[in-house]
Amino acid sequence: MAKVQIPYGKEKIEIEINDNNLQGVYFPNDVEKREFATEFAKNLENANFAKFMEGDERVVFIVNDGTRPTPTAKVLKVIYDDIKDKDIYFIIATGAHRAPNDEEFEYIFGKEIYEDLKAKDRIWSHDAKNDEMVYLGKSTNGTEMYLNKIVAEAKKTIVIGSVEPHYFAGYTGGRKGFLPGVASYETITQNHKLALNKSAKALALDGNPVHEDMMDAMNVLKDIQVFSIMTILDKDHNVYETTCGDLVGAFYDAIDSAKKVFCVDIEEKTDIVISVAPYPMDIDLYQSQKAIDNGKLALKEGGILIFVSQCRMGIGGKTFFDLMASCATPQEVLDKIKVEYKLGYHKAGKMAEINTWAQTWGVTELPEDEIKAVHIKPFDSVEAALEKAFELKGKDAKVTVLPLGSLSVPNILND
Repeated sequence: MAKVQIPYGKEKIEIEINDNNLQGVYFPNDVEKREFATEFAKNLENANFAKFMEGDERVVFIVNDGTRPTPTAKVLKVIYDDIKDKDIYFIIATGAHRAPNDEEFEYIFGKEIYEDLKAKDRIWSHDAKNDEMVYLGKSTNGTEMYLNKIVAEAKKTIVIGSVEPHYFAGYTGGRKGFLPGVASYETITQNHKLALNKSAKALALDGNPVHEDMMDAMNVLKDIQVFSIMTILDKDHNVYETTCGDLVGAFYDAIDSAKKVFCVDIEEKTDIVISVAPYPMDIDLYQSQKAIDNGKLALKEGGILIFVSQCRMGIGGKTFFDLMASCATPQEVLDKIKVEYKLGYHKAGKMAEINTWAQTWGVTELPEDEIKAVHIKPFDSVEAALEKAFELKGKDAKVTVLPLGSLSVPNILND
């Protein structure tokens, strides 16, 4: 009997799976451990960070919110002594998410730096619906680029992000700091509608309409000097690599390293897949959905996906929840999206699509009525879900486990 540990919130839970049933437990790949601070400092020097920071004009830093694993605090710890006396300002790239709470602010910045920035009133959380926006132009696809005035009127910006596979943008990082990070709600809506295209998927850049629209939209930044700091984490959330400098160049340089970490070779698809959204990506169902989308890649048609996430802050997206709750079947969800699109519907569409050819079961802390409303069958424990799955798929059914499902993109070798 194999004992498998999986994360649940900040804790670990242990499950037992018969050796004959367990195909494997798959994490992001092991990569060499590197000393972060020294290598990062060298990369900054090579990219002329000190020269970029010269002068007295304000420098606006764009940093991710608390739903992302980006090690912003570690980055700032290296550079803060050199920048703290300059005219610096930080905007949280929430996209269409809510503002962080105090616990999340401390996670983002580190306690000491957060307290210092807070005391100096140097932090703003982007509000896509209510902040003043500036129109900078449109992409070839027609996405109208309205950016937060704080960024649009800055002469210099520094975007700090992390690069890992993203279920419809191909990869996070780079251009995502601006769109959706600090864009208007309308701009984000126009871009994210493209996520319904089947070519909008993890690892895909060429031909991915969401990515191509983002990259095209970045042309409106021509009057803003941008310095990019991109990080790639290993499976233990240590920094494996950093890339610095040009927004586009740093993003593409990071992708090769991201592939080494996150693309997981799996022999074949199985009837049962357990996919976990680890902290902090388990904040709510809306963010945890990435574990569902990655898990489906390892699942046979007609199979059962057991999704595990604490969902600490609930559902997370009223629009996508209301759509799914208003429909009796997953297919009805997809049919409604074809008639009318609102921001958040892309998430509903991705979740519903899986349930047209497989089943999604959930182990969460969400109320039973809420998890059922999004067409996920609730279970109190992974053990109970597994027992029921074996009843339905047979005692010889194979199981694939993705303890870091949000960050593991299966590459099926015998597909």
